[in-house]
Parts: sequence; structure tokens; C-alpha cells
Amino acid sequence: MTKSFENISVIGCGRWGGFLAYYTAKYCAKTVTLHGLEQAPDYQELIKTRKNDYLTMPDNISLTCDMAETLKNEFVIISIGCQNFRTLCKELNNYDLKDKKFLLAMKGLESSTGKRMTEVFAEEIKQTGAKVAVLLGPGHVQDYLQGIPSCAVIDAEDEEVKKQIVDFMTSDLIRVYYGTDLIGNEIGGALKNVIGLAAGILDGLNWHGLKGALMARAPIEVGRFIEKFGGEAKTAYGLAHLGDYEATLFSPHSHNRTYGENFAKGVKFEKLAEGVATLKAVTEHKNGIEMPICDVLYDVLYNDKDSKEQIGKLFTRPTKNEF
Repeated sequence: MTKSFENISVIGCGRWGGFLAYYTAKYCAKTVTLHGLEQAPDYQELIKTRKNDYLTMPDNISLTCDMAETLKNEFVIISIGCQNFRTLCKELNNYDLKDKKFLLAMKGLESSTGKRMTEVFAEEIKQTGAKVAVLLGPGHVQDYLQGIPSCAVIDAEDEEVKKQIVDFMTSDLIRVYYGTDLIGNEIGGALKNVIGLAAGILDGLNWHGLKGALMARAPIEVGRFIEKFGGEAKTAYGLAHLGDYEATLFSPHSHNRTYGENFAKGVKFEKLAEGVATLKAVTEHKNGIEMPICDVLYDVLYNDKDSKEQIGKLFTRPTKNEF
């Protein structure tokens, strides 16, 4: 298969951004330009050793902290913290973005506004011709590097751009599906991190048996949230949300699950867990939607209420039909 793009760029050289540079360099593109912040420890480590904690960069990856150099390519993958995305968009506006295609490999909502990442992009990127898509679904760097395959979904408003990027990103390692609900997939991908926090708290309390119930009930309330904002409730059962549960609710590699487990044990977790900020966005912008799991989680994480006591409240709610 002839790939759509020969030379691409990746912005963000953390765990996921670094892997996406590695993956596209190995399976998809001839050359990859990987952008990092000059003083960031992960970028400095790559400059010095061409390695990070997970992998060694192939020879067809070049490293840069020059945004103009990064944006020379038509296709750009972005993998940074969601709460920093609006600031990056403002910076991108200083460059010619005509005909650029951006793939957002981030899962979260902006905590201050509750906006999805494509909404932030649309608000900040005013240049005609710049297109955006999102990459969602399961998969951990550690598993991929062992050759363990997985699936993903790519969604976009522009069908031609969606097809172009799906064709480019698909390989024997990652099977990519066409998304059909941009709103639902973005929200589902963001909220699976929130449910990962809840799963981690259950692990920390040694209440592992409740994770099955969590998996059954969480997509129902996530579906309500998706539907409220114009998406399809059934998308909560797709790859972006339910399909990502094994990687987020059970894997030792999941930052969100580990954050929740450490929180329940009173241990500080220093790495980025996007679900924490997304939980705040959901709670402050759900506009009366019934979301008991998120409500309990918010009281535990933000209002310093006891984990066992709050989870117990879920069991004292009025009994009702399952469906």
C-alpha cells in the first residue's frame, strides 16, 4: 500500500509522542521530525542518547525544538498534555498552516471549559485549510514494543482527511477503524481515563470484584454525557471508551489506574494522569446529567471525602432496573 505522507512530524516527545514517532518511522513514513521543548528532560535525554525509558529512536527520526522546522511537513501528530493544548494552538497560529493535517493523539477535556480538543483547535486555529483528526483507542507503548497488536479508531469531520490518515496509520501492529461519531469518540476517549481513576481506587481498596460492575455501569453514564453534547450514546461501547478498558482499568502501565490506586493508598503519583483534569471538566459542565460514578469520584479526589464511604453510597442509591 502506498502511504499518504512520506515525511511527517510529531509534536510532543513524552511516552506516547515518542512512541508515535517510533511507530510511524518504522511502519508508515520515510522520515519523522520529532519536536520537543528544549529544556524538557525527556527531550534532553533523547538528544543525548536517542533513547527514553522505553525505546531507541530509529535513524530516520530527527529531533528538533524549532517549530518552523517541525511544521515543514504536511502531516503533524500532536501528543501533549490536554491542558497545554490551547497554548500550543496559539503558537501554531504564528505559522502558515494552509493544507496542514493534524492528528491529535490526546485523550481529555479542557478542565476550565469542558471543551473537546477539536473544539479548542477550531476556536484557536483560524487559518483556512488546516484540518484536524483524532486518534483514540487502546494500546500501551510497553505492549506495542513487544509486538502485541491492538486496534485504534481515527475520527474527523472531513471524510477525505479521515481516510487519508487511517490509510497512513494502519499497519500489522495497529488495525485502525474509521470513526463515525467525532463527539462521542472524543468524549469517550477522555472519560475512559476518568473511569481508570475509579478502577485504580478499587484496586487500592482491594475491592477488585467491583471492577466488573464498574465496566458494566460506566458506559451507561458516559453514554448519557455523550448524548447530551450531540454524540451517540452507543459510541461509549466502541474502541475509544469501552474498548480501551483493559488498557486503562487493568494494565499496570495505565497512569490513570495507577494514580487512583496510589491515591487510595495515600501515595503520591507524579506522572500525568489526564483523567484528573477531565473529571473536573465533566463535573463542572455536565449540566444535571446523572453520573453517579463521576460524582463519587469527584468527592473523593476534589473534596477529600473517604473513598470507602463514598463508594458505599453507590450501593444505597434507590434500586432500579438495570436497563
